[in-house]
Amino acid sequence: MKYFVSPYNDSVDLKFPKDITIYDTTMRDGEQTPGVCLRPSEKLQIARKLDELGIHQIEAGFPIVSEEEQRAVKGIVDEDLDAQIICLSRTKKEDIDVALDCDVDGIITFMATSDLHLKHKFNMTREEVLNMCMGAVEYAKDHGVFVAFSAEDATRTDLNVLKDTYKRAEEYGVDRIHIADTVGALSPQGAEYLVKEIRKDIKTGIAMHCHNDFGLAVANTISGFLGGANAASTTVNGIGERAGNTSLEELVMSLRIIYGLDLGFNIKHFYELSRLVEKLTGVSVPDNKAIVGRNVFRHESGIHVDAVIEEPLTYEPFLPELIGHHRKIVLGKHSGCRAVKAKLDACGIEVTNDELCKIVDQVKKSREKGKYINDELFNEIVRSVRSMADL
Repeated sequence: MKYFVSPYNDSVDLKFPKDITIYDTTMRDGEQTPGVCLRPSEKLQIARKLDELGIHQIEAGFPIVSEEEQRAVKGIVDEDLDAQIICLSRTKKEDIDVALDCDVDGIITFMATSDLHLKHKFNMTREEVLNMCMGAVEYAKDHGVFVAFSAEDATRTDLNVLKDTYKRAEEYGVDRIHIADTVGALSPQGAEYLVKEIRKDIKTGIAMHCHNDFGLAVANTISGFLGGANAASTTVNGIGERAGNTSLEELVMSLRIIYGLDLGFNIKHFYELSRLVEKLTGVSVPDNKAIVGRNVFRHESGIHVDAVIEEPLTYEPFLPELIGHHRKIVLGKHSGCRAVKAKLDACGIEVTNDELCKIVDQVKKSREKGKYINDELFNEIVRSVRSMADL
């Protein structure tokens, strides 16, 4: 058995869309994390690993930003990956032309729709904004590529305005509309309601683009699926502006393990992908980060360790090997004899029961003094205890 989750999950009859598309925006929205700047070669490394994972679409960047960004996007396109390569464009012909010059498979064009954004960002009427958006959709579609339209700040936009915007985009042939929860202001219940309302009038694809300002990005995305959305944007490690975006690994693993919905990804690459993005972006993964954090499969408490040694699933919902992670028994203040014995066995060291108890005692005291019990200190403790026994 590779995982063991609550049987109550199956007590609720939930209906997910048959086909769900995940498009990863680590190299676009993720790169908008303050202080992050990925070079073309670094973006290519991430794209290759995402492709190994089996991601459906890769949002490779925002080509109009710079010539280097264009080279990065074009380099990923030229790699001929299995994933579709898409990019972001404003609702401007010049943006779309630059994207097309990169030979991408698709374009996401966007425009803010909320009164708040319209008031403070544009000197245009709503009708003028709509005409600009539809012109961009039509222009991109005329070039035979996949086209998505994203309503920025959609979740703070009047519902009738939002529906009208999406219906017009659909009439202009858009392949997918995006609900952008730009400041993470949506609740899971609101997400399901909103998608159901939009689905009443929209037949094309609906994607969730959620931010994590209240820690609800993954929950909102899943609720969006339950409401009828069939696509979502993600970032590796959940990086992105402010509190970040929907975490790719959290979403995929939650769907697979908690909800029993397998999207077909090669999940064994998740931990390696996480470490790669951490290294290239310089954005550290918190030790307690869900799924890929270093502490997720680390155990110190003696009671926990005893059980984990006997059966890992007593304190783990799934085995770390599923995602290329690993388990580690950490020695410290809460360690017991069995944890220390396991460490000794791993080192090929045999001790008496009396020596074992003394080693455990020294481990606890050393940790309480603020010392981290690494291999060097552990071996020093063992030598000290055994030398005392020899006297």
